[in-house]
Order: sequence, then structure tokens, then C-alpha cells
Amino acid sequence: MCPLPQQPSHTAKPPRAVFSHEVQTSSNENFAPESIFAFPPNRDTLGGTSYFIVRNEGNILIDCPALEQINQDFLRSHGGVRWLFLTHRGAIGKTAEIQQTFESEILIQEQEAYLLPGLTVTTFSQEFTIDSTIQVIWTPGHTPGSSCLYYSNLGGVLFSGRHLVPNQQGEPVPLRSAKTFHWPRQIKSLQLLLERFTLETLQYICPGANTGFLRGKRVIAQAYQRLASLDLQALLQSQALL
Repeated sequence: MCPLPQQPSHTAKPPRAVFSHEVQTSSNENFAPESIFAFPPNRDTLGGTSYFIVRNEGNILIDCPALEQINQDFLRSHGGVRWLFLTHRGAIGKTAEIQQTFESEILIQEQEAYLLPGLTVTTFSQEFTIDSTIQVIWTPGHTPGSSCLYYSNLGGVLFSGRHLVPNQQGEPVPLRSAKTFHWPRQIKSLQLLLERFTLETLQYICPGANTGFLRGKRVIAQAYQRLASLDLQALLQSQALL
């Protein structure tokens, strides 16, 4: 049975801090757990969840939240949007309006940049480094330009878009659908992430969809351990979900 993406409510709700209760930072760590926020699922992106990283080096918005006034006010009150990173074509939403409003730089994998005609965009092929704590990684499969953003704070946080989402048990998995661009490439992208990271460098996943399956939690913990336990060969043989 195909898990359905969480649908947004008709009442606009404010973004929520992702890590305020999940982690305890050490006294010498220059990072506030209230610096990462999740927006309510956005109907413009089929129930996608957008994230916002607030930092002195420039705020990063990951995928498009609904362009509700409450969200615009929230972004402004935290210093605006320096970068708007799009994990895949399905997360574009109202990118043009966000760029116009906040004068943001748009970052998207090169194969999907054509979907933003008339906009000024920064593209990348395999990887793109914003600074010492932020890297963007091409993880094709869900779509040709599907990508993840890695934030090295808190032991490593992967913003996975729809490349990895929680299943009905809340476990992070790649989900094959009728619209999946290339399933073997998606599994290969997962394998490359496992080779790139370790238990120490990948502690959390912030998925871009199906967040309702987290049942009140705001993040997937023990991320690397859970991904490493997946049977990739069995996944390769799995059928598409309608």
C-alpha cells in the first residue's frame, strides 16, 4: 500500500524548531538547537516539508514552504533567506516569489535548472560546498537532479528531500513510486551516502516528505545505523508503489 504524503492543514501554523527536545548540545558547541525549523507540509509541493537553517553565515531555506504570510513574517524575523536550496523538481513551489521577496540565491542540480526559466540560479553537478559546514550532494534516482544537503553540526544532519523518507514504521527508506525516475540509480545514491558517512558523521535525517509517519517526532535519529541496516538488494527488487 502506498504511503500518502502528509497533507497540510487549512489553518496556517508557524514553523517548529526541529531539535529543541531531541538533542543536547555541549557547552562548548557554538550551535543553538533552535536554529533549525520545519515548516508545515506544503500543498504546492504535494505535502512536502521545508526546512530553515538560521546561521550567522547566511540563512538557508531547504525547499519551498507555503507562501503564507505567517511563513514570510517568520523568515523576515530571522534575517531572511540567503540561499534557497531545492532538493528536487517537486519542491520548486513558489521559488520565483521567494527569490523576488528575499533576494535569495537559488541552488539546484544542473539537470533541473531548466524548470526555473527567467530566474538567476546557481547550479552544480556532483557536489556544491557553501562553506565548511554545508555541502550539497547529488543523489539521483527519485528525479534526475534529486539532491541532499548535509549539515555537519550536531553529529551530522542530512536534509534528504524525497530521496529518503520515513516509511509507515518511521524508518528512513527510499520509496519507489510510479513516478520514480530511475530506481537502480536511487539505490546506488543511497549506497554512496553509506560510503561517504559513518556512525559518527551522520546522526540525523530531516526528510522532505511523509513526516506524519514520524508520529510527533521531528527528526529521524540514529540515521546511519538505520540506513546501514537496509537490504539494498531486496530494495532493488521491490515493486513501484502506485
